[in-house]
Amino acid sequence: QVDAVRVYVNSSSENLQYPVLFVVRQQKGVLSWQVPLIFRGLYQRTYNYQEVSRTLCPSEPAPETGPSDQIIFVDVASMAPFNIAYELLVTRLENFQLETNKPFNFTASPSQPQYFLYKFPQDVDSVIIKVVSDAVYPCSVVSVQDIVCPVYDLDHNVEFNGVYQSMTKQAAITVQRKDFPGEQFFVVFVIKPEDYACGGSVPSSIHGNVNRTWNLQRTKNLQVTIVPSIKRSVYIQAMFFSFLSFLSFYLGSVVVAFVHYIRVRRKASAGRLSPEDGSGIMTSSHPITASTPEGSSYGAIDESSSSGGRQLSSPERGPPAGSDTDSSVEEESDFDTMPEIESDKNVIRTKVFLYLSDLSRKDRRIVSKKYKIYFWNIITIAVFYALPVIQLVITYQTVVNVTGNQDICYYNFLCAHPLGVLSAFNNILSNVGHMLLGFLFLLIVLRRDILHRRAMEMKDVYTLDYGIPKHFGLFYAMGIALMMEGVLSACYHVCPNYSNFQFDTSFMYMIAGLCMLKLYQTRHPDINASAYSAYASFAVVICLAVLGVVFGKNGMWFWVIFSMIHVLASLALSTQIYYMGRFKIEGPDSDLGIFRRAAMVLYTDCIQQCSRPMYMDRMVLLVVGNLVNWSFAIFGLVYRPRDFASYILGIFICNLLLYLAFYIIMKLRSSEKLLPIPMFCIVATAVVWAAALYFFFQTLSSWEETPAESREKNRSCILLGFFDDHDVWHFLSAAALFFSFLVLLTLDDDLDTVRRDKIPVF
Repeated sequence: QVDAVRVYVNSSSENLQYPVLFVVRQQKGVLSWQVPLIFRGLYQRTYNYQEVSRTLCPSEPAPETGPSDQIIFVDVASMAPFNIAYELLVTRLENFQLETNKPFNFTASPSQPQYFLYKFPQDVDSVIIKVVSDAVYPCSVVSVQDIVCPVYDLDHNVEFNGVYQSMTKQAAITVQRKDFPGEQFFVVFVIKPEDYACGGSVPSSIHGNVNRTWNLQRTKNLQVTIVPSIKRSVYIQAMFFSFLSFLSFYLGSVVVAFVHYIRVRRKASAGRLSPEDGSGIMTSSHPITASTPEGSSYGAIDESSSSGGRQLSSPERGPPAGSDTDSSVEEESDFDTMPEIESDKNVIRTKVFLYLSDLSRKDRRIVSKKYKIYFWNIITIAVFYALPVIQLVITYQTVVNVTGNQDICYYNFLCAHPLGVLSAFNNILSNVGHMLLGFLFLLIVLRRDILHRRAMEMKDVYTLDYGIPKHFGLFYAMGIALMMEGVLSACYHVCPNYSNFQFDTSFMYMIAGLCMLKLYQTRHPDINASAYSAYASFAVVICLAVLGVVFGKNGMWFWVIFSMIHVLASLALSTQIYYMGRFKIEGPDSDLGIFRRAAMVLYTDCIQQCSRPMYMDRMVLLVVGNLVNWSFAIFGLVYRPRDFASYILGIFICNLLLYLAFYIIMKLRSSEKLLPIPMFCIVATAVVWAAALYFFFQTLSSWEETPAESREKNRSCILLGFFDDHDVWHFLSAAALFFSFLVLLTLDDDLDTVRRDKIPVF
C-alpha cells in the first residue's frame, strides 16, 4: 500500500501584493504555491482562490528497507509588512490507490485538484479509465501520468506530461501496460477556471471580477472506475469476423456464377439459346424479333421512323465485332465531321419518342474507349488524392501520440481499441468491407466484360442490335471508387476531426455521381458526359465542400453564392437533359440575336407548351428534381448546417434515389420486367440501407462540438465487444453500396433479347 499525504491551507488575506508562500520539501522533490492562488483565463482574466489543497507526491518504500517514516518540511513565508493569518492541515489519504472494477467518488475544484494511483493486476494488459459526473460544468481535465514527481495537477501545467482529455459529463482513456514500465500510473483530475474549452460561455470582457475570490464555488463531483479492456484474442476474433463476413460474398458470387454456367450449358445441350442469355452474354447469331406491347405509349412512332434512324446511322457502323481493337488513331470526332451527321443528330434526338437505336449510333469501340477513360482517370485521381491524405493522418496520429492531447481526434473513447500506433483500430478495420466488396465488384464486371468480348468475337454485326450496349468503363470506375471510399474512410478514422472530414466524403460524391452517370448512360450511350467533364464537375464539388467547411459556419455570403450556383446548375443540367444535349441559343444574327433566340425558346417551350410539354416524362422528372434541389438550396440558406460536407452528400443521394425511382417506374411502365437477380438486389439494397442508416444516425461523436461535448455521446461497443455502432454502419453501408452497384449492373438484363429499336429511351 502506498501512503500519500494531502496538505490543506487557507488564508483570510485577499491582498494580491503580499501573498502567503507555501513550500513543501520532501525527500525527492519540492512543491510550492501561493495563497491567494491565481488562475488566468481568456482575455487575461484572473480568478483568485484562498483555499488550496494539494496531494504530495508519494514515495513508495523500497522492498529492501521496508516501511519507514517520511519527513516533510513545510515552509510558510510572506513579504507583507503586517501579520497574516493562515490555516495549515496535513492529512493522510486513506483511498489513494484505485482498484479494478470498483467505482470511487470524490470532489475536486480548480485550487483543490486530485490524483490517485493505479497498479496493473498481473493478468491485465490494458484498462479503460471511465470518469462520469452528473454536472456538465465546471469543465474538467482528466490526465494519465507516469510515476514521476512532481505531478502536474494545475490548470496551467496539466498538459505538460502524459495523456489528457477535457471532460464535461463523461471521459474515457484507454491505457496499456506496455506504455508504463513500472506497471502503474497516476490518474489526475483538474478543474478548469473557465468553461469555454468545454463549450461553455466565453468571457465577454477583460474587465470586472479581477479580484473576486472564488474558493469552493466551482467544485465538481466525479466518479472514476477502471475496468479491464479487451484481450488480444478479441482482436483476432474481430479480424476473422471482418474478413470472413465479406469473403462470404465472394462465395455467394461463385455459387451464382456456377448456377448460371450450368443453366447456360443445359440450354446449349437442349438447343434453346436466345440471342443474349443473361449477363450480357450472346449465345446465338440468329436475330429474334421482339416488339413493344400494343398498349405502350412508346408505340407512337412507326417502324419506318426507327428503321430510318438505323439507315442514317449506317455510315457510323464500324468494322465487324471480331475486330474489336482499341486503336489510338480512331477518335470520337472522326465520326462527327460531316455536317449531315450534325443535322441528323438534331432530327433524331429531338423526336417526341426516342428508342435506344437512336442514341446508340456511334461505333461501339469508340464509345467503349470513351468510357474506359473513366476507369483510368479515377485510378490517377485516387493515387494523387490518397497519398497526401495518408501522410497527413499519419502526422495527426503522431502528434496525438507525442503530445498526449486526446482532444485532437474525435473518437468514441468508450470503444476505441488501440493497436500499435493507431488509437482506434476498430474504426479502421471496419472499413475493410468497402475494399473487399469493391474488388469483388471489379471481378464481377471483369467476368461480364470477358464473356461479352468472347461472344462478340463469335457473332456478326447484326447481333449488335440487341439489348443495352455493353460499356463497362463506368462500372470499373465505380468499383475503384468503392475501394477508395474504404481507404479514405479508414484514413479519416485514424484521427477524425473537423479538418479532415472531407476525406471521408470525397469519394462518396464520386460514387453518387458515377451511379447517376451510369444510369443515364444505359439508355443514352452516345450523349453521356465525358470523363473529363464529369471529373472536373466532381472537382468543383469538392472545392465547394472545402470552402463550405471553412466559411459555411458563419458566412451568410457563402450560402447565398452557393444557393445561386446550386439553382443555376440544376436549371442548366435540366435543360441539357430535356433537349438531349441539343439545346442551343446561337443564331445567325449578331450577339443580340442570342438573347432574342433565348427569349423565343423560353416562350415556345415553357409558355406555349406549359399545359402539354413535348417530352412529358422528362418534364415530370425534371420538375420534381428541381423542386427537390431548390428545397435543399432554401434549407441551406435558412438553417446553414454546420456539417456542409454531409449536406452536399445529401443532395447527391437524393438526386440519385429520385432518378433511380424514375428509371424503375418508367421501366415497368414500358412493360419491361425485372428478373429475379435484380429484384433480389433491389430488395437487399433497400433492407441493408435501412439497417445501415439506423446505425449511422446513432451519433457517437461530433466534431461540430467541442471534444468534451462530443464525449458525452460516446457509447460502449455493441458487436463482439470490439465494434461500435459506427463500425456496424461501415459494414452495412459497404454491403448496401455493393448491392446498389449490382442493381445498376443487372437492372436491364431482361432486355438482352430485345432489339434496340424496340427499347424506349427515358
